[in-house]
Amino acid sequence: MAGTALALAGLATPAIAAERQVYVAMGDSFSAGSVVLPQSDLLTCARSAVNYAGLLAKELDVDELRDVTCGAATTAHFANPQKGIISGTNPPQYDALSADTTLVTVGIGGNDVGLVGLATSCVNLLPVGASCKAANTAGGVDKYATRIDAFAATYGTVIEQIRQRAPRAKIVMVGYPTGIKGGGCWPVVPVLPQDADYIQANIDRLNARMAEQSAAHGASYVDIRTPSIGHDACQPIGVKWIEGLIPSVVNNSFAPLHPNAAGLAAVVPSIRKVL
Repeated sequence: MAGTALALAGLATPAIAAERQVYVAMGDSFSAGSVVLPQSDLLTCARSAVNYAGLLAKELDVDELRDVTCGAATTAHFANPQKGIISGTNPPQYDALSADTTLVTVGIGGNDVGLVGLATSCVNLLPVGASCKAANTAGGVDKYATRIDAFAATYGTVIEQIRQRAPRAKIVMVGYPTGIKGGGCWPVVPVLPQDADYIQANIDRLNARMAEQSAAHGASYVDIRTPSIGHDACQPIGVKWIEGLIPSVVNNSFAPLHPNAAGLAAVVPSIRKVL
């Protein structure tokens, strides 16, 4: 009888509750999905409701998504508030983290090193003209390579700062996609061939530094560069994941040199592979 009573008591014991899943998404416009419709926060951060964080949260069926990604963000805005693009203020992105956070994705660094500024500075409306690569490597010193290498350690700092605030969370660093194919595609994207290669080389360099720091600090790195090959800004509407200087509105994108709706969705499978 005693054994039966114990067995019945065991049946009456509630099952251990599943862990609550709290997902925090941090990053810049490539993560926010700037001006990809529908927008969840247009005036402050130009944050899309269908950015990769929103789509991933639905697929994972998380209990709570805290999406603090914001257009124009730099790593300085992780610890400090960011003035809105039109109005409002985005709080420090670190503030979204807490002890119950279980997943953090981070896409950042492009604005810190000025990659979009580099791309716009390389525009040549004629097939001949001054090369931005030549200007940025004059005297044998590559200004952007130097800047990226100097910034690299910041990725490690970000990872450690996240871990202090969310010690149980899986940290996933999300790289940048392929922006332009080898040799470019002037005049579709009006940059000279050598400058197209220079732009992409610096995107690749930033990705490499992010991957190295992720490995050194125990975070996962998600390669977006490889799966996005063949979907760069040179490709036709319906194929490209990154827009050129003149966005193709039919791709649901209004931000030049940024991911369109398809480009945001394409990030999700790559993140899921590391989860």
